[in-house]
Amino acid sequence: MNEQSRENGREPVVPEHVLTDILSGQTALVTGANSGIGKGVALALGAAGANVVVNYVTDPDSAQELAEKISENGVRAMALKADVSREDEVGQMFSRIRKEFGTLHILVNNAGIQDDAPFADMSIEQWNKVIGVNLTGQFLCSRAAVREFRRRGAEPEVSSATGKIICMSSVHQEIPWAGHVNYTASKGGILMMMKTIAQEVAADRIRVNAIAPGAIRTPINRQAWESEDAYERLMTKIPYDRIGETRDVGRMAVWLASDLSDYVTGATMYVDGGMMLYPGFTTGG
Repeated sequence: MNEQSRENGREPVVPEHVLTDILSGQTALVTGANSGIGKGVALALGAAGANVVVNYVTDPDSAQELAEKISENGVRAMALKADVSREDEVGQMFSRIRKEFGTLHILVNNAGIQDDAPFADMSIEQWNKVIGVNLTGQFLCSRAAVREFRRRGAEPEVSSATGKIICMSSVHQEIPWAGHVNYTASKGGILMMMKTIAQEVAADRIRVNAIAPGAIRTPINRQAWESEDAYERLMTKIPYDRIGETRDVGRMAVWLASDLSDYVTGATMYVDGGMMLYPGFTTGG
């Protein structure tokens, strides 16, 4: 908390709302779903009534455990291994989804990695690996999803849209981040890729949007923010005075996947507690 929060005796509050059954009868694929933000999104979609395919590359046990937990909502869930940067594996994954669920209604392009280095020291292998998963992976999955949506056609009794694609981006699609040039380039690429796809497929009533999280608490970064000094430094970047949780992103994904957002396409939703407000300029910069 910042000093004003301490003076007010206020602890940050994270709401627990769930939009139950709003996605009933639909099947969702979440890539990179067995940890972090992807896990939060997969849980939220399942709680909202969607069947969920949990995509993973490593740690099959955690993916299976997540699928079983999602199934407790009375929906179907399964774990599927596929490297989204490989065209053949993406094709096999979509074929399996059609076989097991009949079709797909929602794609959440969440899979993403970092492999950091100063720009002058970054290897071509580091560059290609991050671009391959973060950007090419979203291209391959989005292309496969659009082809499936068009093959199936509209199902107005299920959803107003023929299909929904959600691309997971980052505030770093706009905010430079020294030492992470491959990551920021991939996220900047997602922004224009998402908008261009949305423009091309809108006439098919396929909606394509993006979520750009800011600082979200995950098992990977939790330890880095545990010290009071680190937390205070982070809070100077977040006007809303709390770290985001994966369920914050999950709720946004549910909204974008539902008919509540039927007139929204080509948009980026920032889930960042105000990081994009450039809080350093609060007092004039």
